[in-house]
Amino acid sequence: MTEPLSGNWASLLLPINEDDSIDFARLGDAIDALTAAGVDGIYSNGTACEFYAQTDAEFEAIQALLADKCSSAGMDFMVGASEVNPRVQMERLYRARQLRPRAIQVILPDWWPVSNEEARSFLLRASEIADGIDLVLYNPPHAKRVLTPAELAEVTRGTGVVASKLSLVGSDFYKEAREHLSHLAVFVPGHHLATGVKAGVAAGSFSNIACLSPRGAQRWTELMKTDLDQAMEWETRIRVFITGEILPFAEQGYSNAALDKLLAAIGGWADVGTRLRAPYRSIEPAAAIALRAAARESMPELMNP
Repeated sequence: MTEPLSGNWASLLLPINEDDSIDFARLGDAIDALTAAGVDGIYSNGTACEFYAQTDAEFEAIQALLADKCSSAGMDFMVGASEVNPRVQMERLYRARQLRPRAIQVILPDWWPVSNEEARSFLLRASEIADGIDLVLYNPPHAKRVLTPAELAEVTRGTGVVASKLSLVGSDFYKEAREHLSHLAVFVPGHHLATGVKAGVAAGSFSNIACLSPRGAQRWTELMKTDLDQAMEWETRIRVFITGEILPFAEQGYSNAALDKLLAAIGGWADVGTRLRAPYRSIEPAAAIALRAAARESMPELMNP
């Protein structure tokens, strides 16, 4: 029987050249760095991997590289089949299953908000195509439909969805998640992971903190199993740093992918760079250099190699 999904999952971040092409050599080096860090798993084609800006050929090449390197290293990996066009997403899901990943991540169709009935129909069809491979529903705060825990339960029960990456919707999110989502592994934002574990809800995170420091994020995740109070103290400082130093860039209109690449540049664990594919704005690398000392001073346990 397959173990439930859990833990600290690190995102692929696309290294982008000045001509807007993907630097696959640097991408391979980043995968090697993540496997060496000993994270619980690596996933592709989340927001930070810019799935919305890939050709089919690029999609194929990214997933093949991930699968090859993770299989060689004995590392769990997850393929993101996400696409705003549901037909293209189903095609990507079919191709992803050939790689036999630990799971496949999907989003709800995202041009027009889906009803619960439409969302459930989509997930049932995705489950058929996945052919026994677990599905993870990525439902970010900028989705056309941000599901409450009760709505998520309605659309996922009886499907192949075993986990969901969620935003913390509503003031009683953890209470509602305990009431409605016992059938799912709930993944919360990385900088809220200790709180989610303490609430008895979070199984893990597809982690922005792993963007900053994959080794540190793994240490923090392991600490939650042995000393949750100390892990909560880490989280207090992590959230102060995220709120004070990173979220101001969001207030300036930069995308979540830009923030995640900034975190990786601050951490300096791989040569990913801060460049995004057009038309989205990139944060200048100098910002990462300026914040590196502050990150190491405020979160030494996280940032140390």
